[in-house]
Amino acid sequence: MCPTETERQSPRYAKIDVWEPAEILDSMIEGQFSAVAAVRAARPAIERAALAIERRLRGPGRLVYVGAGTSGRLAAQDGAELMPTFGWPQDRLLLLMAGGQTALLHAVEGAEDQDHQAVDLVQRHEIGASDVTIAVAASGTTPFTLACLREAKNRGSLTIGVANNRGTPLLQEADHAIFLETGAEPIAGSTRMKAGTAQRITLILLSSLVMILLGRVYDGLMVDVQASNKKLVRRSEKILSRLTGRGDEEIQEALQRAGGSVKLAFLLLQGYGLAKAAAALDEAEGHLRRAMSLMVERPKAEDLRETQPYIREDATHE
Repeated sequence: MCPTETERQSPRYAKIDVWEPAEILDSMIEGQFSAVAAVRAARPAIERAALAIERRLRGPGRLVYVGAGTSGRLAAQDGAELMPTFGWPQDRLLLLMAGGQTALLHAVEGAEDQDHQAVDLVQRHEIGASDVTIAVAASGTTPFTLACLREAKNRGSLTIGVANNRGTPLLQEADHAIFLETGAEPIAGSTRMKAGTAQRITLILLSSLVMILLGRVYDGLMVDVQASNKKLVRRSEKILSRLTGRGDEEIQEALQRAGGSVKLAFLLLQGYGLAKAAAALDEAEGHLRRAMSLMVERPKAEDLRETQPYIREDATHE
């Protein structure tokens, strides 16, 4: 596929403006299916990237998202969603968007060409060896995005490149390249369509897998959810209800003692002491199953309540 495949006009869609509305919709839906297929084909690359990211982020490093235009907005959206969904710390997240915050809602003239600004941003934020940089660009050649990736890599950051054109610099220079072969768009050059869908799915899969590997999901539940509003407070309570079968009052009390931490509240509801539960979670690097195994292996009578820990019959622990 040539370097400008995402910009090419496709004969398939040449007369799209004279088709019947139903035909237009069918063709665009067909394009969305092809975007999903492109992600499926990239599954091995996504897996390799996720494993590398998880290893790097076991330390104190940050997750850095980089992009311009549609790709930048998709990257910023994925990053922003990690905080409420998985409790990813705000100080370990960095979103670098060409044109800054204004570009999230409005097109900023020439922003994607500002490679010097990109280098300055990477240096100013001191992106380095403990960090992971995910750079996204449909073309694979966007100057801002490419400059960020190059400078971040020069400073030791693990780099992930996501692009929709084969053999482009973003893919060639990244430590891990994720190529999404979506081809020409129904509307030539409108990479918010197939290319954008494939990028969005890839980012969701990549970040979600990393969060699972880092222990931020347990029994398919968001046990690191941050209860920043009433809906998420209730979600925390429902997660604990499902995991333990306890009543609202007990759950609310446990959450209060745990400072809102679902994982810690879960362990308290099993009958373990606050200090021991916190220490086990810390030793297990936040993995709840691992923490449970540690506590079962080294029980201390003084940390247990009079009743034995309650564990659902259908629950599984390592």
